[in-house]
Amino acid sequence: MSGTSNETVLITGASSGIGLELARCFAADGSRLVLVARNTAALESLAEELRRMHGVEAVVLTADLSLLEAPNGIFSELKGRGIVVDVLVNNAGFGAHGLFSELPLQRQLEMIQVNVAALAELTGLFLPGMVKRHFGGVLNVASVAGFVPGPGMAVYYATKAFALSFSEGLAAELDGTGVKIMALCPGPTETNFGRVAHANGARLVRVARMSAKEVADQGHSAFRSGRTVVVSGWKNRLLVLLVRLMPRLFIRRIVKRFNGS
Repeated sequence: MSGTSNETVLITGASSGIGLELARCFAADGSRLVLVARNTAALESLAEELRRMHGVEAVVLTADLSLLEAPNGIFSELKGRGIVVDVLVNNAGFGAHGLFSELPLQRQLEMIQVNVAALAELTGLFLPGMVKRHFGGVLNVASVAGFVPGPGMAVYYATKAFALSFSEGLAAELDGTGVKIMALCPGPTETNFGRVAHANGARLVRVARMSAKEVADQGHSAFRSGRTVVVSGWKNRLLVLLVRLMPRLFIRRIVKRFNGS
């Protein structure tokens, strides 16, 4: 699907990193933006930038997707304002580095809520309208982590596997409806992910990384061209190819070492 000035795009986790850069990409298309995150000040600053640079409408919604009521709250708020969402970008997410048995369980459950449950619920709330209108799409930010098991970050990797599988399943279900589903799978990226996950000392965040802008530019272009699964960067694409050829035991050992300090 191509961009249009009549299109409204909702982006979660829009206050920084890949989400922020995706907002800039869609704003350059002339799309109206609904920016969602917890950091109101950062969202307001981005909204003002997009209005000034591209002359687009930008709506700010403060929400914490770790709260069970947040997705329905977002949907109800927009419905009440008469705002129809054409493209949903499920970008919000976080990780936690360490052994599952040693990390706070509540933090892990919050990760599942944000990375999996909120992603699925927002999709479930907004997708029926897109299907009815035969127009729109969902861009889920997954990860190359979704292709492998993740000792050292077991829950995070599992949540990204869900995002990837869910996206591919929906894409097949919606073939021919005019609604596009895509999973964007970046590798290590220059964002605040390592700080939030407490993983700055791990090999995971010390390897060569792409910029958030590079990832967003590639993801946005691929979404517009109707792709279903996009792995950012040739090194990450090569990695995914190799993973498909390796024994699972070997993969688990490599990832465990990769996620070590």
